[in-house]
Amino acid sequence: MGQPFALQLRDLERHVRDTLGGLVTESAWQQTAFGPESHFRNKAKLVVGGTRDEPTFGILDGDQQGVDLRRCGLYEPGLHDALQTLTEQVARIGLVPYDVPRRTGELKHLVVTHAPTGALMVRFVLRSPGQLGRIRRALPDLQAALPQITVVSVNLQPAHKAVLEGEEEIVLTEHETLTVPVAGVSLNLRPDSFFQTNTAVAEQLYEQAGDWVAASGARSLWDLFCGVGGFGLSVGARVPLQVTGVEVAPGAVAAARQSAADLMARNPLSSFDFRVGDAATTLRDEPLPEVVLVNPPRRGIGPLAETLEASGVPQVVYSSCNVESLARDLTRMPTYAVADARVFDMFPQTRHHEVLVRLVRE
Repeated sequence: MGQPFALQLRDLERHVRDTLGGLVTESAWQQTAFGPESHFRNKAKLVVGGTRDEPTFGILDGDQQGVDLRRCGLYEPGLHDALQTLTEQVARIGLVPYDVPRRTGELKHLVVTHAPTGALMVRFVLRSPGQLGRIRRALPDLQAALPQITVVSVNLQPAHKAVLEGEEEIVLTEHETLTVPVAGVSLNLRPDSFFQTNTAVAEQLYEQAGDWVAASGARSLWDLFCGVGGFGLSVGARVPLQVTGVEVAPGAVAAARQSAADLMARNPLSSFDFRVGDAATTLRDEPLPEVVLVNPPRRGIGPLAETLEASGVPQVVYSSCNVESLARDLTRMPTYAVADARVFDMFPQTRHHEVLVRLVRE
């Protein structure tokens, strides 16, 4: 932060390219994709601090006291504007913020997701269900103040540890998913769903993957670590494919299936089969596809690298949020060459990034 944006982008490119070293030739790199340098984030994860009469919404400082970040320059304009009204309404509910040093209070986090349509999903993270009734009673006032609120849920996180969410989710509204249009499809996000926090750059990421798959002429695709199905659905909306997606989170798979049903009802170009399971083992006995697309967490694909190396799959598209783990995985797949590579500035003002590479078996 504080450096000209163009210089930030050059530094990011240099960091990614230097880390991948001899694994990617200079000719394989495409122009870095980027979006706005501020007001780009579609999700606010706000730690609640302060007192019941004067709550703060933002982060905790080194002394575990609340620092208010409601006017942070990261949030999309629609989210930024909504947060001011929403947090005023939440303060009126009278929930006691969780005090980390004393281990008292109830409201730990307020998580708000904003769709390009302006619709909102609001998630209260509580220590216990004791204040659930208070939030239920406040719903009419919340939705009167912000009619764009589509989904409201309560997550119960009783443990005293630095974890955002617990296992139990209680949806309080008629709608359980937030619809997010991106790259030609409408994704259905549940309160616990992962989605890229920069919608503008995520759209470019999905479109680039789609371009590479379409150019390959493939008719079958495995979408591994598929989450809510963004990659597989956006590619399958453009070219006829048999898409098989695998994700360990049942809620994400349910959301992907719902999005696939919606897409096929209006555009039955491709077929989709989303499954709950381990990406490394679930499809072990299935016929191999022409392209495998992987979008793993920061640790990378692990033993799946050796599986792909031995598989005979002709092409792999790898989306990585950690260039160090990407480099380790690429060294475990020596019979693949990087034909194309592109950096995506998913997190402006930081060194964090997304890198997409297309691997072709030599």
